[in-house]
Amino acid sequence: MRRAAFPGWRRAVSAARRRLAAGDRERGANPVELAVVMPLILVLLFASLQVSAVFLARSTALNAAQSGVNAQRVYQAEDGAGVASATRFLRATGGWLLGWETTGPTCAITNADTEVTCTVSGRSLSVVPGVDFAVRQTAHGTVERVTQP
Repeated sequence: MRRAAFPGWRRAVSAARRRLAAGDRERGANPVELAVVMPLILVLLFASLQVSAVFLARSTALNAAQSGVNAQRVYQAEDGAGVASATRFLRATGGWLLGWETTGPTCAITNADTEVTCTVSGRSLSVVPGVDFAVRQTAHGTVERVTQP
């Protein structure tokens, strides 16, 4: 008697079956799509982490070089004050810049004792094994001195 209350029930049931059967063709498509896209997502993730590590290493090297310049340009600064300051900075900043110990920071006074230049070099931390980025940063400054007007 209930079926008599809804005369088109057979059509509704067959339409619902067709709709469900049509959806079965797409079944399992999401995991396959994810398996295809996931390597690209991982490559982009590791690339962004590597770029960040390179920029942090460059920033560390530049700040160390600037620290060396600031220490060496002081009026009547001792020889090696810039190198000592840059080395202290690099030891305190952690491991973003690797291999700086082998070359060490260098500071030189040029242009008739009026300018100081400090250079820090090393390599960035590697997120991907076998990928190595060289980092070299230089800072310049004027040596403080007494001049006659």
